[in-house]
Amino acid sequence: MIYEMRVYRCLPGRLPALLNRFANITLKLWEKHGIKQAGFFTTLVGESNQELTYFLQWESLADREKKWNAFAADPEWHARRAETEKDGQIVANVSNQFLAPTAFSSVK
Repeated sequence: MIYEMRVYRCLPGRLPALLNRFANITLKLWEKHGIKQAGFFTTLVGESNQELTYFLQWESLADREKKWNAFAADPEWHARRAETEKDGQIVANVSNQFLAPTAFSSVK
């Protein structure tokens, strides 16, 4: 099992729009494509309170490539994303890392 950590840095004031998009659109589309989330977090104390950090769980990098590419190519995702950005761009940038649990991790 591998985990992907993704950090979305929002434009000022746009975090609520991003949270709404995940809650009402993205998670349903991920379910359609078999993408499993392992947790979502907003920044309580840190560099910026306009960030969303989340983790995805994958069987392998090949599993990730197959499912993520299918999601990214989904016409419904493109249409719904465009709807949510009619008032302007939401995310300034995204960073991600792929993580492997240690032998002593409570997460396997």
